[in-house]
Amino acid sequence: MVSDYPLLTECFLSSPVVDRNGYPYFVNPVSDGIPRMGADLLREVVDGIVDIADLDCDIVLAPEAMGIPLATGITLRTGVPYAVIRKRCYGLPGEIALDQHTGYSKSPMYINGVSPGDRIAVVDDVVSTGGTLRATVGALRAAGAVVTEVIAVFSKQKDVSALSGELGVPVRYLLAVSSKDGRPALL
Repeated sequence: MVSDYPLLTECFLSSPVVDRNGYPYFVNPVSDGIPRMGADLLREVVDGIVDIADLDCDIVLAPEAMGIPLATGITLRTGVPYAVIRKRCYGLPGEIALDQHTGYSKSPMYINGVSPGDRIAVVDDVVSTGGTLRATVGALRAAGAVVTEVIAVFSKQKDVSALSGELGVPVRYLLAVSSKDGRPALL
């Protein structure tokens, strides 16, 4: 298989898949920081994101933890500042709270540094059920921000048009992935 992202593809296909309460979870440097991520892989991923994204925004917003290196790389390439969706409440003025639901967990998250009218591009490592994205986009809109697009490295859905339509913004990704028989697979 020929891929636009050979390092990412090779890295994903060599990832172990672990069971998290019945949810097949792949462990990968891009999505987990395990094992370590080299500069060449990070560069390929950031270049890929910048290539497929519009990034016509005021802020790149990324959830911790693995959205942080992606947002940092995008900021270094484009000059667009980034902010982090944190798992910790700071109680700062204007803090936006949301409840994240993934395929295997749920937890509160918090956004700081976003103001009404800000145009936000959300960048994440994996789009799976869309639970985190729904909560993030809803919370940002309720706070008066404008979400311009969502970009992920991995998507567990080959066709994200339904999620894009539901969110009302383009959803883009670099690699469509799944697991089959306990092994990583490409869609």
